[in-house]
Amino acid sequence: MVLKEKIAKTLPAFQYRNFRLFWSGQLISLIGTWMQTVALGWLVLSISNSAFYVGLLGTLTFLPVLIFSLFAGIMADRVDKRRLIILTQTSALFQALILAVLLSVGHIAIWSIMVLAVLLGTINAFDAPARQSFVSEMVPREHVVSAVALNSAIFNSARTIGPAVAGFLISLVGEAACFYINAGSFIAVIAGLLLMRDSELYHAPVHDHAAPIAELKEGFRYVRGERRALGMLALLAVSSIFGFPALVLLPVFARNVLHVGPKGLGFLFAAAGIGSLVGALRLATTKRAGKQGRRILLTSSLFALAIMGFSSSHNFYLSLVLVAVAGFGIISSMALTNSTLQTLAPPHLRGRVMSIYVFVMMGMMPPGNFLAGTAAHYLGAPRAVLLAGVACLALLGATVVRYPGVLRIDVQAEGAPVIPPI
Repeated sequence: MVLKEKIAKTLPAFQYRNFRLFWSGQLISLIGTWMQTVALGWLVLSISNSAFYVGLLGTLTFLPVLIFSLFAGIMADRVDKRRLIILTQTSALFQALILAVLLSVGHIAIWSIMVLAVLLGTINAFDAPARQSFVSEMVPREHVVSAVALNSAIFNSARTIGPAVAGFLISLVGEAACFYINAGSFIAVIAGLLLMRDSELYHAPVHDHAAPIAELKEGFRYVRGERRALGMLALLAVSSIFGFPALVLLPVFARNVLHVGPKGLGFLFAAAGIGSLVGALRLATTKRAGKQGRRILLTSSLFALAIMGFSSSHNFYLSLVLVAVAGFGIISSMALTNSTLQTLAPPHLRGRVMSIYVFVMMGMMPPGNFLAGTAAHYLGAPRAVLLAGVACLALLGATVVRYPGVLRIDVQAEGAPVIPPI
């Protein structure tokens, strides 16, 4: 009982059965997802021997998010989010299984990998807004920050475990094993969703639905009118375009710069996961969240500085440390932005607001990944990442000048936003 009370006090979102089921299932599923991510990047590099195709893989994986995620947010506000997530997770299971079978029978090619990447991106476009906004329906409002941070923690726990396991499996038995394991891992999250009690969910109030375009405009009007939310999304956009693609090029650094092979690649991804996990747990156990805007700027800047340092490193162990720092910075920034937006947004708009968050976070990656892959092809991966870090740092500063009010955002421990007047 004492232990249970201590956990409830330190990690309040764990008090709720539905959230615990979701959290546990996601942990298993995301380990498989990260195993597939590492194996797929290495497979593409092995087949094509081209940094351009590694960047193109990232572009095509996230391009459907750019196209569909905003309308997916409308769907998330209209339908039962739990059922929608079960559908998307089941679809992702079959995508991984198809990839595994094609590789096992020797019919894999660059074009088929890219087609399956588009398929997965389309699934994620509908899954992400529903999954992000569903967090607010599993816990009360005052515990949303804790739930979002713990959700980030499982993502990055998986990011620590999955890549390390994938690196060893690739060197021992090949990439197909990672794809099969990923397919099986989706069963855990689907089971968790099916076991939830609907009576213990905090459903958003039902509103009359307008035409999809009108509902989409309503979400954008809210974000445009709340300039501090707009400022947070602008900071996120900068990192998504210029910062995230640096991590897409990790297979190139592992093979061509650090010369550490697939095992080393797994450790690089794991290092990013460890740093991200520390950042997420730090946020999850913070009793007072205040000064969100300043913390978003500081952690985003830390991420940019870390990838700049990583671009110049030829020492594997130093690179591990810098990647871990980058992971800490970016997950802290993303989790702070996510939880603050969910706290600020009216419940009936939350799905659409989170679809805009997903659109910015994941939808801005395709052009960034394409630029990174192209720049790495012509300039080399180290120069490409260095330029991306410099651009990221400069544009973060320019964004704060444009939206100075974002630095004054404060969120009290009980979850109520405190936004001083301009």
